[in-house]
Amino acid sequence: MSSPRLKPRRTFERNDSGIILARPLGDSQRGHVPGNDTLQLIGRTIADKYAVEALVGEGGFATVYRAMHVIWKRPVALKVFKALGDFSEKDRQRLLDEFIQEGALLADLSARTAAIVQARDIGMLETPKGEHIPYMVLEWLEGATLEAVIEDEKARHVPPRTLVETVHLLDPAAEALALAHRKGIAHRDIKPGNVFVLGDPRGECTVKLLDFGIAKVVTDAQKMAGSFNKTSGQVTSFTPAYGAPEQFSRTHGATGPWTDVFSLALIVAELVGGKEALEGDDFLQLAVAAANPDRRPTPRTLGATVSDEVEAVFAQAVAIKPAARWQSAGEFWNALRQALRLDPLRGMTDPMPSRSIPQVPDPVASAPTIAATSDPQPPVATAVATMPRTATTTTGRGAGSSKMGLFVVLGVAAVGAIGAAVFFLGRGSAPTTAALSKDPAVLASAVASTSASVAATPPAPTGCPAEMIQIPGGSFYMGSDDGTPREKPAHQVTIKPFCIDQFEVTVDAYKTCSDGGHCKRAGTTNEWDGIADKERKAFDPLCNVRDPSGKARHPINCVDWDMADKFCRETGKRLPTEAEWEFSARGPDGRKYPWGDDDPASAHLNACGKECVAWGLKNGIEETAMYAADDGYANTAPVGSFPKGASRYGVQDVVGNVWEWVADYYGPYTTDEQKEPKGPAEGTERVIRGGSWNGSFAAWVRPTFRYKDAPAKRSYGIGFRCAR
Repeated sequence: MSSPRLKPRRTFERNDSGIILARPLGDSQRGHVPGNDTLQLIGRTIADKYAVEALVGEGGFATVYRAMHVIWKRPVALKVFKALGDFSEKDRQRLLDEFIQEGALLADLSARTAAIVQARDIGMLETPKGEHIPYMVLEWLEGATLEAVIEDEKARHVPPRTLVETVHLLDPAAEALALAHRKGIAHRDIKPGNVFVLGDPRGECTVKLLDFGIAKVVTDAQKMAGSFNKTSGQVTSFTPAYGAPEQFSRTHGATGPWTDVFSLALIVAELVGGKEALEGDDFLQLAVAAANPDRRPTPRTLGATVSDEVEAVFAQAVAIKPAARWQSAGEFWNALRQALRLDPLRGMTDPMPSRSIPQVPDPVASAPTIAATSDPQPPVATAVATMPRTATTTTGRGAGSSKMGLFVVLGVAAVGAIGAAVFFLGRGSAPTTAALSKDPAVLASAVASTSASVAATPPAPTGCPAEMIQIPGGSFYMGSDDGTPREKPAHQVTIKPFCIDQFEVTVDAYKTCSDGGHCKRAGTTNEWDGIADKERKAFDPLCNVRDPSGKARHPINCVDWDMADKFCRETGKRLPTEAEWEFSARGPDGRKYPWGDDDPASAHLNACGKECVAWGLKNGIEETAMYAADDGYANTAPVGSFPKGASRYGVQDVVGNVWEWVADYYGPYTTDEQKEPKGPAEGTERVIRGGSWNGSFAAWVRPTFRYKDAPAKRSYGIGFRCAR
């Protein structure tokens, strides 16, 4: 039998504003008690409009005050990031710049949904000691955190909720998470202490998510101050009792929206099972529990009675490998509602992308990243920021039981900033080199110049133009039953012989087309929904057309689907169908990767090794290595640089380097046998295949791996190749 969870006893009290405060006994000895105004702000008016009335919570990085807007006469929460006043001018300015960006992120999210605590203002204040400290103004919430509600109900022996009741209670939080995930933002500290309940928890109520944003600031501040707590060499800046395996150890993969899915599933399981989902009294025990294959924290494991369909939804949500999970809150929540015979929620019907999937995270940004309705999604770009969670505690419970003591359920956790991580992905590979005119002579000239740009190009098979490979056609099983939800189910497909570019379309080839007036000029900036200034600064210089001479042999990128399609048509070709792309990458024998079944190595492809991790550190972008070696290219590589990674037919760079647009609209697979499939007749997103230079997980470079993106997206990580 497992030992019972040791938790500090709590008392609950309601202040004169109606806010429930949950405080572990003994906080007074630790000094975190309302009234100890070390910043001396009570009685002051900040920015001529926020009259500070009372201290309501304090943590390691932030102090929360109740203030009154002097014009509107309404209370607000003033969150002051005191830790940022302790740094040098240079470091403080860097942190302040990030703070403003993260504040803008929260403001954008909270403007789009009422289920995220609303950001009202941001600014700087000076303390009586002369310290300049940033603050954020948030809406004032009256109610209690879900953590306080759970413990209060346990103390009163209130029976657990039914699953349907739990789903209705958490619907707003799930919708808010789904929105964030669609924008490529992961919270990374989803727990009852960050879910705020407004109203009667067993009657009419709604919930809001707390602590989105400002996480990157806290992470960097912790690094600068050397203040990360470490256990067994692992940074413990999240809440272990609700932590996913990848938060305890990066050997499981990177964090992202799929991490939030795991934590959200734990909360649901706890509410219906009546006890915490992970067993353990300390960090190490919880780490083992999160990744224990013999005990997955599903409702049935916790003693709840649910259907097989519901249990299967949870089993995928708490899969050990990120790539095996639902890749976004939208995917998970709608799958759960469907299993309960409930209608999908408005705004969640469109599954979103994540940076991981069942066994590995998905790649793509804006997020990933950011999931899928039943198939997770991969982040293509890179995690722009990894945020810290609340400080670890002896019980691993988080804010409520934090060593920081008092926390206020206020739309802001007093224990400091936890929050969002933004990740952006880009994918794509480029079409092969080609001519820019419909004139056969001009086309031939363009093809010749393209082939000259690739060293030692073998002659093309009979029947295909130079620089193209003849694919024999035949039958194969498209997709994978062992892969991510988007790859399932494997189904038999038959295709006719065709030709496909041996290499991704190069900068030189594309520029020839645009210089001749046959194609639009390639983009010099990245364009996708919600792109932040930080992403532009890091990724815009990676648009290869900016250096047409130095990057002539690199794949063209920063082109949208229409531009890729136009180039192929102008050169007498077309974009390959998704089925053609996959068959050319793996053939009929079911191999795991283009080169066979061996795991990806730096000799096979241009993905993320230590060179791309170093680039990320230099540019403020979090990158995770797929392999330990240096593959020689921090970003894109000249086409044909990795001949050992060629497919059985000789198609090169089919995985890695850049993602590749294909012809198909995205649509889920079926079990039906198909001939010459061309995807749905219409849709809103196009499929991209193959992974890019910053791919972090081997799953992303399996030929069966799928991702979808807006056709108008222009990304440093997306190119293409052509077929005919």
